[in-house]
Amino acid sequence: MIGSRVRACALLLLAACASPSASNTTAVVPAGATTAARAAAPSRPTPPTRDPRTAGYVQATELPDGAVPSAEADGNFIIGATHDTAPEMRVRSDVPRGAVHIFTMSSTDSKLYPGIARDSGTFGRPDPSDPASLIVTTSRPHPYTRRVGVYIPAQYVAGTEAPFIVGADGIDQLLFTALDNLIAQKRVPPMIAISIGNGSGDAQGSERGLEYDTMSGRYAEFVETEVLPLVEKQYGVRLTKNPDARATMGCSSGAAAALSMAWYHPDLYHRVLSYSGTYVNQQWPHSAETPGGAWEYHTKLIPASPVKPIRIWMQVGDRDLYNPNVMRDDMHDWVVANERMAQVLADKGYHYQFVFARNAAHCDRATKLQTLPEALEWLWHGYSSTQ
Repeated sequence: MIGSRVRACALLLLAACASPSASNTTAVVPAGATTAARAAAPSRPTPPTRDPRTAGYVQATELPDGAVPSAEADGNFIIGATHDTAPEMRVRSDVPRGAVHIFTMSSTDSKLYPGIARDSGTFGRPDPSDPASLIVTTSRPHPYTRRVGVYIPAQYVAGTEAPFIVGADGIDQLLFTALDNLIAQKRVPPMIAISIGNGSGDAQGSERGLEYDTMSGRYAEFVETEVLPLVEKQYGVRLTKNPDARATMGCSSGAAAALSMAWYHPDLYHRVLSYSGTYVNQQWPHSAETPGGAWEYHTKLIPASPVKPIRIWMQVGDRDLYNPNVMRDDMHDWVVANERMAQVLADKGYHYQFVFARNAAHCDRATKLQTLPEALEWLWHGYSSTQ
């Protein structure tokens, strides 16, 4: 389910293929795409709008238009259709502003991600014997560079260990602005934010897809061994080792990566913030252990595993993604995937908050501008620097 506002998280779109019943079309490309790529991007059918009261969806509290849930409340909530920008998302002259530093990493320096790319204009085809497995023959080694943004709050005390949050898909000025205001209001702890660009491309066969959609702890290990040491060395900060003082966040496949960082490494991360999470079957190469990719989170992994010390905030839009590529495996519905995530998290007794946003597309910017302050405050609820 795609709408007119789509962020860099949504190229899954190189092949024609959304809901066959939709008649309107829209071109969807990642925010960082070149002009030529934007001009060549195919149009896709506009997805249907989902009703959060659909049978089988979780029971949720519908809030007054324009309201967001309490930062102290767990459970399921419906917001919209108006998404006014939260005051904490505006730069204020009377609030101390953190310093933002940017550096570049190269694939030639990475032991874990030497780099791949899929040929331009290609995608892949479902395995004739298994529609849940995509055959990609046009992916090959390819170098990349990625930009990393490091936000250090004005309140950081040199030499002390700091809580931090790791974000996907590049420099996130919205996050930095929210932190300036929330830290000043003492609604979240003074924390460092590390926004890591992906290694380029999207979906199966790409570097971004490999990093974010692979069901393993590899991306968390990349961050731990190749990114965080650079941040500490280059900017003279100390990052905490306490997993309860470490958070992850992202949208789309970046959100799936955020959960995987905590799921496979609860020794490193306990807090996850997810917009339009790709809890669907985007993993490539195919894995016999998790054949449904991130769809396995709500069908098998969470239900069958002991409760992990993970706190997760999730959002999905009523016009979120639906069947965005050639696979027809019944595991490519973003709304259903997030609804099922909410259900299994509730069944297992996790601390979670799930927000279903009316009038919202995939990784919807207006929804983020409305909800991010409350989401961050909820995410860090219960944290104490003395624990």
